Amino acid sequence: MLNNDFNDVVQNRHSVRNFDKNVKIPREEFKQMFEETITAPSGCNLQGWYFEVADTPESLAKIKKYMMKFNDPQLNTCSAIVQMFARVDAYKKYREMWNKTYEEGHITKEKLDEVLRTFLPLYENGTYDMCATDAIRSCSLAAMQFMLVARHHGYDTNPIAGYDESKIARTFNLDPKIYLPVMAIAIGKSNESEKEQIKTIRYPVEDVYHFAD
Repeated sequence: MLNNDFNDVVQNRHSVRNFDKNVKIPREEFKQMFEETITAPSGCNLQGWYFEVADTPESLAKIKKYMMKFNDPQLNTCSAIVQMFARVDAYKKYREMWNKTYEEGHITKEKLDEVLRTFLPLYENGTYDMCATDAIRSCSLAAMQFMLVARHHGYDTNPIAGYDESKIARTFNLDPKIYLPVMAIAIGKSNESEKEQIKTIRYPVEDVYHFAD
């Protein structure tokens, strides 16, 4: 059953370390969740993200090889791990995407020319580091959106960054210069009791904002 309570989805999402081992997420539902995830914003609509899903004992075992040991509770109990990658070469499909947008009648020829003239050269002539930073930023937005989408679908998540980055792309036969690991997200249904849940607090909101003079 989908959870459409916005306040509950946002305010009550929390990181889970102990999942119900018996829960299996259908791959068709993963597709639906990713369709909802990729509506996230991205720089110049480049959509520089890629998701690798490990949902079998074999693929999860591969992931475990590059994870730090303190992530074992999530790895041993989750339904799946979604490894989120930033794609440095996302701009190479940019022209194709905007041409299709024009062909389907969503923008005018003038707007198409403006987009390709203004934004595409920024990436074609940009440095590797600029393209990488842009893709990581966009993938981070998608990662947060995926965790909220997962809760909307009735699942819990845990974002993970404790791993050996040098091994991740090659684990999935991907080019490590093109596919940059942003985070892994464990997903499933919580098996934690109220007592086991870690109740975190936040810094006072006054500490984190200021109205500029």
